Amino acid sequence: MFATEEPPRGARPAETADADAVTDLAHHWLPDFCTWPVLFALMVVAELVALVIVLAPSDASVPTWQQLGVASLTVQWLAVLWTVCLCKSRPLLLKLAPWMAEFAAYGLMLATTALASWLLFSFDRALSLGFTGPEQSMARFVLRNSVICALVAAAVLRYFYVQEQWRERVRAEARARYQALQARIRPHFLFNSMNTIASLIRTRPAQAETAVEDLADLFRAALSKGDGRHTLGEELDLARGYLRIEELRLGARLTVRWDVDELPRDMVLPALLLQPLVENAVYHGVQPLEDGGTVRVVGRRVPGAIEIVVENPLPAASRRAPRGNGVALANIRGRIAYHFESRGALVVDEKTEAFVCTLRLPYD
Repeated sequence: MFATEEPPRGARPAETADADAVTDLAHHWLPDFCTWPVLFALMVVAELVALVIVLAPSDASVPTWQQLGVASLTVQWLAVLWTVCLCKSRPLLLKLAPWMAEFAAYGLMLATTALASWLLFSFDRALSLGFTGPEQSMARFVLRNSVICALVAAAVLRYFYVQEQWRERVRAEARARYQALQARIRPHFLFNSMNTIASLIRTRPAQAETAVEDLADLFRAALSKGDGRHTLGEELDLARGYLRIEELRLGARLTVRWDVDELPRDMVLPALLLQPLVENAVYHGVQPLEDGGTVRVVGRRVPGAIEIVVENPLPAASRRAPRGNGVALANIRGRIAYHFESRGALVVDEKTEAFVCTLRLPYD
């Protein structure tokens, strides 16, 4: 029925001024300096700077391990200070316009470097550690470190800005795919569902009303303008609603077996991951068979994840419905990769008499 793709995380169309503000904060180019990956990146850059400083001396002397150690200690200390200061000040920076936040972050990094250099020089002279060298003045030491910091900080902030621009392009492409694919409906399902409902109105009005509600729920989920994320319980209910409509149409030809009691219904996941799988099971597995068949949906908990298995009979090659271009499966895989990266997967296994799809999603 539907071939949908979710808009990316943080790209939810805002409906209020407050939502717009939240979206702007989420899309601010400044990274979260309170995370380990950002700290690690800054420390790697700092160590590279230390190597350049040591390997490019102003005289012809050969660099020593002591010089490398002193330079590494200095720049790593500065990298940690940068990270702590930017981490603590990020809530304030996010309230500024992007260009103002950039200048504020840049100034904060320069000020931190100058202050740290002054403290380091003062402690070195007071304790006679010999790190800064007897011939070097405080002004020269602070100025030298500040100039190096100005160059490195500009490059680092520019890198974060360009990285965020690239991520925004990825988000824009994902939104465009979502808008183009979210409303794709298989015409045969819509027409058959409406015909089935029309035939039930006079004879079984209660079932007709239930079918209309199930169809409305499916359309609401597919055409939603939100981020399309809901609970596993809601996803299971959507799949059940779809299968109830197909049971009205196919009658005794369609048998459904559910075994999903182990699944956590409160788990949050992207919408319409399961429903397209059960739809494919009916359309490609049960419908082509004269006597119909059984669709099995089995859910289980495994270490660190859940698995949902959808199994349907596999008709002979001469009776199979056209497979199309696999848009539904491709979209499911794409959304799993976007939301869960390598921790989620959709595995397809075509056996002799059965077609099995296994949906694996991380869950702690």
